[in-house]
Amino acid sequence: MDTKNIKLRYDIIGNDPRLEMALYKAIQVAPTDLSILITGESGVGKDVFSRIIHENSRRKHAKQGRGLISVNCGAIPEGTIESELFGHVKGAFTGADRSRKGYFEEADGGTIFLDEVGELPLAMQVKLLRVLENGEIIPVGSSSAQKIDVRVVAATNVDIVEAVRQGRFRQDLYYRLNQFSIYLPPLRERKDDIPLLFRKFSSDVAEKYHMPPIVLTDEAKRMMMNYPWHGNVRELKNITEQIAVVETERTITPAILQNYLTYVPSGERMPAVVSDQGPQSSQITDRELLLKALSMGQMINEMRKEISDLRQAVAQLAQGVPMQVDQHPAPYLSAQPLSTPAEEEEFLTPEVIDEGTVALDQREKQAILTALSLHGGNRKLAAADLHISERTLYRKLKEYDIA
Repeated sequence: MDTKNIKLRYDIIGNDPRLEMALYKAIQVAPTDLSILITGESGVGKDVFSRIIHENSRRKHAKQGRGLISVNCGAIPEGTIESELFGHVKGAFTGADRSRKGYFEEADGGTIFLDEVGELPLAMQVKLLRVLENGEIIPVGSSSAQKIDVRVVAATNVDIVEAVRQGRFRQDLYYRLNQFSIYLPPLRERKDDIPLLFRKFSSDVAEKYHMPPIVLTDEAKRMMMNYPWHGNVRELKNITEQIAVVETERTITPAILQNYLTYVPSGERMPAVVSDQGPQSSQITDRELLLKALSMGQMINEMRKEISDLRQAVAQLAQGVPMQVDQHPAPYLSAQPLSTPAEEEEFLTPEVIDEGTVALDQREKQAILTALSLHGGNRKLAAADLHISERTLYRKLKEYDIA
């Protein structure tokens, strides 16, 4: 089957050479049993490629299993992920009143798609490696291994090589999953495909709701092609549907379009959000600040460490213990003398630290609420908008007691 037929069968729109190459590779590797790692940003269609691979393999007619099982590794709580993947026996833990099959056993004879595999905890990565190497699973609470025949297709939207360097992902598991790799380019690198996708989504809405399709002016088309599309095809589809349903005018101009393209990259002004009067409103800036708030948690931890180091330095000076230049907890300490211990203690009070932390926590919570509201409570889309994983968003929802 060639790429043209594949695109028709799976409703894939676009003629970008890199998309064509990804489709060609998927067709070529599908009949094998190689483990496959699909990489690309959120919203580029990694789940569609998992279906292409499975449905063009010898496993599509699996009898004992359910064929293709899709698992979002980032959406399963860490405490239950082993049971979800490998199952458990009766009495394995509190509430386990009966034995239960895991996703791997359900997929026996077929294919399992592990989406967001980069979010797996390190302990679970070790167990997944054992499954890939030995073809065996051990349900939680059981002492005996169980043979399975499962083809693994994994996907991630994180830089997995960098995660290996940082020790967040096991190198041996990476090489075991990456027997064959497929890269899906982001939409902003497929500019010529954007008008084609818009026209397709517009036609789908028009047909579904019995209304005339929307069309773009040339200026609006250029605006769409220059927009960053961090949500990729998913974001384009959502925005097209919003415009088609909300707008009564069926010819879409830049003035209409800029009401829907609201993302402003840091340090840049996109034409999609600029009018003759300048930025549309303070809402854009506020949203950008809210999104950035989520990235400040690490900064707070670093500040706490520096403050702890400063306290230690002050205590040593108070006791008359000299310090070498390279022992100073911060670079500027070697260039100027410390103030008195009393002054340092007054400056570094817990109240000052806690006040800043509380303010940032409030901004972080508001950022999450804003993103969830924008996407109708959809956690996956909200996480993508906030540039964090769905697992991280899940932890934040629990931390801030957000229903």
